[in-house]
Amino acid sequence: MILERVQPRENDAEKPFRMQIANLAYDSFMGRQGIGRVADGVIKTGANVFIIGNDGIKRKGKISKITTSLGLVKAEVAEGIAGDIVSIAGIPDIYVGETITIDEATEALPPIHIDPPTLKMQFFVNDSPFAGREGDYVTSRHIRDRLEKELEMNVGLRVDFTDDGSFVVAGRGELHLAVLIETMRREKFELQVGAPEVIFHEEDGVKLEPFEKCIISVPDESAGSVIEQMGKRRGIMQDMKSERGLTTLEFFIPTRGLLGFRREFTTMTRGEGILASAFDRYAPYAGDMNKRDVGSMISACDGAAMTFSLFNLQERGPIFIEPQTEVYEGMIV
Repeated sequence: MILERVQPRENDAEKPFRMQIANLAYDSFMGRQGIGRVADGVIKTGANVFIIGNDGIKRKGKISKITTSLGLVKAEVAEGIAGDIVSIAGIPDIYVGETITIDEATEALPPIHIDPPTLKMQFFVNDSPFAGREGDYVTSRHIRDRLEKELEMNVGLRVDFTDDGSFVVAGRGELHLAVLIETMRREKFELQVGAPEVIFHEEDGVKLEPFEKCIISVPDESAGSVIEQMGKRRGIMQDMKSERGLTTLEFFIPTRGLLGFRREFTTMTRGEGILASAFDRYAPYAGDMNKRDVGSMISACDGAAMTFSLFNLQERGPIFIEPQTEVYEGMIV
C-alpha cells in the first residue's frame, strides 16, 4: 500500500541545502540539537547557515556537529545528504518548525503547528511523613533544574516557576504529563504532584475548554455501559457502528471528562475495550460533571497495614496497598 499510494519525495542533492526541524534533543556537552530530514542538498560540519524562524525572521548560525542514528546508537558523520534524518548541533536557540539553509534567498518550508497545552499539574517537594525514602533528588532546586532541562527538548511543555517552591507544569494531555512524571521517578527524583486540571481559555466573554475526539471499540455487550458513562462525563456521541460483535463509538468529549476514565473503562469492558483520544479543539464550557459517586478510604493512624484489616475493606473498593505496607494517618489506601 505504501509503495502504491505514497509518492516518493524528489530529493535533489544539487539544490542548496534545506531542512526543517521536526524535533529537539539535548546533550550536556553540545546543548540543544535540532532533528530533521534533509529536504534538499548537502550539509557539512562547520558550514555557515541561515535559520528562518517561524516568524519569518532570518538569523545566522554555524553547524558544529552532525549525528545520525545507526539502530539505537548515535554516530557522528561528516555530512548529511538529501533524504537523511540527522541531528545538528551548534545553534543554541533552534526550535521546531524552523528552516535551515545555506542560501539566504531560499524559501522556508511549510510551518509545523504545535498544539497548545491543555492540561496542567502542580509539582511539589515531597513533604509527606515518608519523604526522602525513595529518591535521591528531593529538593526544590533538583526538581527545578530537571524541569529546565526538559524544556530544552520537550516542545509541548510549559512550566511556571513560582517563588513558593512549587511548579505549575502544563502539557498536551494526561499521557504527556504521565510520561514526564514516570521518567523523573526512574531517574530517582522524588516529588509529589497535584490533581490534573484542564486549562481554560476565554474568547469574547465565552469560557472555553479543551475537547477531544475519542474513538472507542468494545464488545457489543459493553457498549451500553460505556455510552452511559461517557454521557455522565459530557461526551457527545457522533457515530456508532457495530460489526462482528464489536461496537465502535465516536465521541466529542471535554478533556476533563476523560481524566481518570481509562482505569474505569478497563474494568467496565473486562480489558477487552480499546480507547484512543486526541485533542480536537477548544469549545464552550460543557458545564459541571460528577465523575465520582464514592469517597476514599484513608488510614486512621500510623503503622503497618494488617492483612485482616485489608481483607475486611476489600469489598468496599479497590485497595492500593499490600499487607505490611507502612502507612501514615490520612494516607489514601
